Amino acid sequence: MDRVGIGFIGCGNISAAYLKAARDFPILDVRAVADIAPQAAAARGEEFGVPATSIDDLLGDPAIEIVVNLTVPLAHVEVGLRAIAAGKHVHSEKPLAVTVAEARRLLDAARDRGVRVGCAPDTFLGGGHQTCRKLIDEGAIGMPLAGTAFFMCPGHERWHPNPGFYYLAGGGPMLDMGPYYITDLVNLLGPVRRVAGVTSRARSERLITSEPLNGTVVPVEVATHAAGTLEFVSGPVVTIVMSFDVAAHRHRPIELYGSEAAMSVPDPNNFGGDIEIARAGGAWESVATEHAHADGNYRVIGVADMAHAIRADRPHRASGDLAFHVLEVMEAVQRSSDEGAHVTIESRPERPAALPPGLAPGILD
Repeated sequence: MDRVGIGFIGCGNISAAYLKAARDFPILDVRAVADIAPQAAAARGEEFGVPATSIDDLLGDPAIEIVVNLTVPLAHVEVGLRAIAAGKHVHSEKPLAVTVAEARRLLDAARDRGVRVGCAPDTFLGGGHQTCRKLIDEGAIGMPLAGTAFFMCPGHERWHPNPGFYYLAGGGPMLDMGPYYITDLVNLLGPVRRVAGVTSRARSERLITSEPLNGTVVPVEVATHAAGTLEFVSGPVVTIVMSFDVAAHRHRPIELYGSEAAMSVPDPNNFGGDIEIARAGGAWESVATEHAHADGNYRVIGVADMAHAIRADRPHRASGDLAFHVLEVMEAVQRSSDEGAHVTIESRPERPAALPPGLAPGILD
């Protein structure tokens, strides 16, 4: 196998999950880690047996073909543009950018340079979500008509070691958690046509109760509750709520309602989970997962798919165009709230190609 060299910029909380998962994909050759704080890179490199280097040296390494950008959202475009200028393909943590205008700059630069852009989330490539995709495509629920998507919690300041950025520009529940839900919905139903939304901000400050910043007060600059309606090009209408203001709830993460049956889709922040289908008047029945990568945290599978795509000269699934569309939808929820009107979505990405069942773990081609 002609492996693909990758390097990580950003060694914060999520980098450990990426580096651990990279061991499960033989196509990936992790060459280096870097961070604006050298001590963070050194610690993460020592933990995983990977060389720690400077950002400039990582970008200058000809053995690194893909830069995995795990910086904070406000730095995604700046770091991505540096990687593109160095001739690297880049895969970013979500969201692709904090605004559609910034994301367009990134994609335009990549097209001009002839390199690829990918973006998290890649959980829709997990076995649970790919099995749901297969079931929908085969007509298991009939014609999809409607759905719901809910993420609601009291806020990340209860557990995250440094949660302040979740409440600054580029944060909030829609940009933080919306990508998981909307990306999976586009995987299952295709692109979104138009959006209506209402948002609110319950408090202007948040008290951190997690360590090591327990007792610190952070400002809130963004909406912390967002409710929207998404009309898909293929016809379904889906209600979505993303919130950091809800103490508890009993909604399932995603449900889809078809002309013949309803489907409960696993949590899109995970790769697997329970799949259930119920017909009119009947009980919910479990459906077996048919695809690999449903039994763990494979939070680098999108990078591995890009690596395979580079070698096979095919489109990669967790693409920049898909992430741009998702960002446009999320931005439209706030815009609709501000303007009091529906917002038409201009982008129309290709629905990501489905993964076939029966692939061995770690293999995507």
